[in-house]
Amino acid sequence: MLAAALIASLVSCHPGPALPMPSERITARTDSTLRALFESGQTFSDFVSRAVARREGWVRLQSEANISPELLSRARAVGGEWQLLVIAIDRCGDSMNSVPYAARLADSVAGLSLRIVLPTAGRAVQSAHRTMDGRLATPTLVLLDAAGNEAGCLIELPAPLRHWTDKARATVSDDSLHAYRNAFYLKDRGMSVSTELVEMLEAAKAGSPRCERLTTR
Repeated sequence: MLAAALIASLVSCHPGPALPMPSERITARTDSTLRALFESGQTFSDFVSRAVARREGWVRLQSEANISPELLSRARAVGGEWQLLVIAIDRCGDSMNSVPYAARLADSVAGLSLRIVLPTAGRAVQSAHRTMDGRLATPTLVLLDAAGNEAGCLIELPAPLRHWTDKARATVSDDSLHAYRNAFYLKDRGMSVSTELVEMLEAAKAGSPRCERLTTR
């Protein structure tokens, strides 16, 4: 059943290329904006209940997504209060294959909470956290500390998939990119995104916010 959820084609995750807008970057990073946006967001459960596109996949992963005991132990050891602000949309396969694991982590770690906003509300945050080729992408996950300050981010893809795409995008077709992503998600089962989120928490606690972007055009 999990395989069926993961095998969906990965389309409609971003509106296409665009140039960075410095004014949006400044606005999106103000504490009051990030905190207010987080507080306006949906819980993961509410988001899934309202999902229309890819609904079967969202519902299955809501039930079946798991975090390894080792990663949970590391995340719980971080302590403190943290918030994950997620910009996602139901039709995006990358969102469907990553956000359920972020939600499971938040549900399993005291002091960590998660809220989801749609790109219509989260555009300024996306604009401040574009891929290096200038795209607004989903999912965009921004970690906030207890004061509402940005403490890290994860944009669009988990690290191994992001790094592969960096190297391959200029030489392979979009169909090949999508096929590789499908195979990656099917095999990985959320381990990479879960690991990156825990590493982000650890880095934030250490005072070294981590925010790595896709770098190719």
